[in-house]
Amino acid sequence: MKSVLIIGANRGLGLGIVKFLTKLRKAEIVFATCRNVSEELANVSKEHKNLHILNLDVTDATKYEEVVSQISAATGDGGLNLLINNAGVSTKFTKINLVKAEQLLENFTVNTIAPIMLTKALLPLLIRASEANSDKPVGVERAAVVNTSSILGSIANNDQGGFYPYRCSKAALNAATKSMSVEFKDKKILATAIHPGWVRTDMGGKNAPLDVETSIRELFNTLEKLGEKDSGKFLQYDGKELPW
Repeated sequence: MKSVLIIGANRGLGLGIVKFLTKLRKAEIVFATCRNVSEELANVSKEHKNLHILNLDVTDATKYEEVVSQISAATGDGGLNLLINNAGVSTKFTKINLVKAEQLLENFTVNTIAPIMLTKALLPLLIRASEANSDKPVGVERAAVVNTSSILGSIANNDQGGFYPYRCSKAALNAATKSMSVEFKDKKILATAIHPGWVRTDMGGKNAPLDVETSIRELFNTLEKLGEKDSGKFLQYDGKELPW
C-alpha cells in the first residue's frame, strides 16, 4: 500500500495499527488522526518519518476538508489507498431502563455519522487511488474503506440485550458499509466492516482475550486477501464472515 489513513490513532487499536504499519513498512505514507497526541504516538512519529499526525476531532465536520487537503498535498496523483475508520466510543452495558438519549447521540455521532461523512469527504482521494492503480485488482492495494465494527452490532448474534447506544450505532455502521460497497462497485473501491475481536484496550477492558498485536496481525492478514467478492461483507479479524 502506498498510503493509509487511520482515523482515531491515539491509543488502543488505532495506535497498534500505526505501529504495525510503520514497523513492518506496510505503507509508504501513514496518516494518523487524533484529538490529542499521546506520548507513545509522538515517539512513533519521531522514529518513522513517513508517519504524518493530523489533528482531528471526528465530531467536528468543519475540519474534514482541512484533513483532505493535507492528505492530498502529501499523496499527489496517488490518492489514498486505504481509509480505516477506527475512531469509536462505547457506553457500559445498559438495560433499557437506564439508557440515556445523550449516550445514544454520542455513540451515533462518533461511531456512525463520522465514518460516513469522513468517507464522503475522502472519496475523491480514494477514487484517485483506484484510477492510479487500475492495474491492480480490487483490494487494499488499490482503494478501500475499512469500517471498524463490532460483533455487538450483529442483530442475529444478540442474545444478551442491552448495550443500546453501541449496538445500534455499529449495526447502523454495518448498513452504511453495505451501501458504500454498492455505490463504490463501479469505482473499483472495496468497502468492508471488520470486527477486530474483543481486544485488551481501554475500551475492551482487561478481561478481553485478545492482545492488540495479535488482533492487528490477523486483521491485516485478512485485509490483504480481500477482493471484489468481499466488498460489503461483515468480517471478523481472522476472516470469518459474521451474521448481520
